[in-house]
Amino acid sequence: MRLTALDERAEAIGLRKHQGLTEARALYPQLEIEEESPAKDRDLLLSIADWCDRYTPLVAQDGDDGLFLDITGCTHLFGSEEALLEDVLRRLFVIGFDVRGAVASSPGLAWAIAHFGRGGVVKQEENVRNVLFPLPIQALRLETSLVASLSKLGLKRIGDLAIAPRAPLARRFGTRLLQRLDQALGREEEPISPRRPVANLSAERRLAEPIVSQEDILYLTTRLAASLKRGLEARGVGGRRFELVLFRVDGKVLRIAIGASQPLRDPERISRLFSERLAAIHDDLDAGFGFEILRLNVLSQEDFNARQGDFAGKEQSETSLPDFIDRVSARLGPDCLHGFFLQESHIPEKAAVAIPAAANLRMRTPIDVTPPSVERPLRLLKHPEPMEAYTAGVPDGPPGTFRWRRTLHRTARSEGPERIEPEWWNNPQDARVRDYFRLEDEQGYRFWIYREGFYSDGVPPRWFVHGIFA
Repeated sequence: MRLTALDERAEAIGLRKHQGLTEARALYPQLEIEEESPAKDRDLLLSIADWCDRYTPLVAQDGDDGLFLDITGCTHLFGSEEALLEDVLRRLFVIGFDVRGAVASSPGLAWAIAHFGRGGVVKQEENVRNVLFPLPIQALRLETSLVASLSKLGLKRIGDLAIAPRAPLARRFGTRLLQRLDQALGREEEPISPRRPVANLSAERRLAEPIVSQEDILYLTTRLAASLKRGLEARGVGGRRFELVLFRVDGKVLRIAIGASQPLRDPERISRLFSERLAAIHDDLDAGFGFEILRLNVLSQEDFNARQGDFAGKEQSETSLPDFIDRVSARLGPDCLHGFFLQESHIPEKAAVAIPAAANLRMRTPIDVTPPSVERPLRLLKHPEPMEAYTAGVPDGPPGTFRWRRTLHRTARSEGPERIEPEWWNNPQDARVRDYFRLEDEQGYRFWIYREGFYSDGVPPRWFVHGIFA
């Protein structure tokens, strides 16, 4: 067992990373250790990333111990870059983290200053060289083997590397070295990939006093939705998926998402959907000491077709089917209601696919489907279930008796067969023909069964139950 991380006190007494635990205890018998848990460390970093969403929605993970925040266009909310950085570091220190941060014109420069410098804000372009060049070349995020090779040549500082001829360095060490140098100097762009999709529109409310009750949350949600309405109208769109982000005082972040079957702008309808969702997760909504920031995001949007209202100023579809689907889906989940979408296939289990009702309202049947000329069950089994057939007529007769789910059934009446050939353009070569029969046993139960293959194939056919008639 070896030491993988140290606090400042452990470093002060001479311990070092990757040192054996036995050796460390010999130097300091009172050493307190905690077993490393990469999964817990990753979850902790992700929770801090969620907390950082209060400053910018563009938060990216940097390895296992850092975060990148793109604060372009966000600093005016806090007064200045220095004020924003000071607020981040102070709040994290109050929560219990000792962190170091830097603000610079490029991610590479900010990373170098935060890890190997004193942190802070680098504004003036002429200060970049003064801050960056004295740092060790490890600040360029290079591989350990490459750092060792450069050190053997006497290139130990970024300044030494910056004044060296570029062509020989590229030939010997590749272009990655010069790319990292140019990224730190701001000569080459380095995009930041946020860990969450960026919202199309967003509205936020920062509170002087934290709130706890669901009534206050819904009231502010309605206000936020009203402020989003103007932006949606300007774009000619409506929101399909919304997310309510609640920032708790202690740093925990709660996210509540709802979807709509049709594009929405109406603040009252949006608030009603969140009301249904909050009612469903009532016991899981832990407000703690309260929420200090609320943010409403529009995650996806679609073109909005405005409708003429009645003389009272209300829309005719206020209690329509889409509204019912949205409210039930918000309370019970998007998969509680399903519709069927027809597909271009004559294989029964492929002819229709079940999709959430909210999505089904937006989809149209892709083909003109003609109903089958024979009676079929309205509902099929999830998968055709094997059965044992006895005394079946050869070559194309139905079974006189059959066993399904450990129960023996005697056929009283039968109709068929209805032959369905396999789809040779989709199925493998060994796909077999199906002959479907409608059977009624002596107790009055009616089944839809099929035989797969023929008795003359050399391979015995198989029998399946595919559906049950009401």
